[in-house]
Amino acid sequence: MNVKRRLLVSAMAVAMAGVMPSFAAAADTIAIITPSHDNPFFKAEADGAAAKAKELGYDTMVLVHDDDANKQSELFDSAIAAGVKAIVLDNAGADATVAAVQKAKDAGIPSFLIDREITASGIAVSQIVSNNYQGAQLGGEEFVKVMGEKGEYAELLGKESDTNAGIRSQGYHDIIDQYPDLKLVASQTANWSQTEAYTVMESMLQAHPEIKGVISGNDTMAMGAWAALEAAGRTDVVVVGFDGSNDVRDSIKKGGIKATVLQPAYAQAQMAVEQADKFLKTGSTGVEEKQLMDCALINADNAAKLETFALSN
Repeated sequence: MNVKRRLLVSAMAVAMAGVMPSFAAAADTIAIITPSHDNPFFKAEADGAAAKAKELGYDTMVLVHDDDANKQSELFDSAIAAGVKAIVLDNAGADATVAAVQKAKDAGIPSFLIDREITASGIAVSQIVSNNYQGAQLGGEEFVKVMGEKGEYAELLGKESDTNAGIRSQGYHDIIDQYPDLKLVASQTANWSQTEAYTVMESMLQAHPEIKGVISGNDTMAMGAWAALEAAGRTDVVVVGFDGSNDVRDSIKKGGIKATVLQPAYAQAQMAVEQADKFLKTGSTGVEEKQLMDCALINADNAAKLETFALSN
């Protein structure tokens, strides 16, 4: 090989060496896409997924869609362009997300859904969700018990585009509606938001001052409702939430909110990453696409054992 040829080959080798590390890093990356980390539930998901991915030797791309399906679609485009190996997703709408997950699949990137299902099967590799109906029934039973089986109550509903909102409400009502002396006098969405729940609760109290209880679709709204009740001097009102957040745990320990339902966000996200790893290595997760994880009731008896959406023994 002449000197000029050797120099050219050497230059090509140096150039390739310069690009290979970034290519390898992208190929070993898992994208983790969730709603806003302002909600501790979604932050726990992202933290759990990222910790497990790191443990298994992956880099992570942690992204937030803010429950905006258009933004979610753009984040999928970014993840696909970056050449990630897999996507772990808590989605921005059961219907609106189908196209994004299909887009990733078409690009050869498998998706592993947590917390919220989509309205199509066979597109995502896994859909790992809490058994929201079972959990809501636990919450409904505790609500009935603490209410003494009677009194006027209000319901705070989650975001209408989220399948979980309807499932939880149905689970609550399949229990509560068995008690004729429990009267639903107000029902309104607060879109999973603490600030919205505060405002909605204020209006509900003005319209129905005899309210004795509030059943909430998640803990964030339960905290907003409780803040409004405290401001109105109505700490006698029974509030039950859903999620198992540290904020509600602390309120329960202080005698404020009465109960919540724990869905294991951290463990669920870690399970998704484990299944992604297995799928990438073997071509199969070894389990069905749709998987349910049971929830647990949290009240004054066990609140001290709750930490970051997990119960200690």
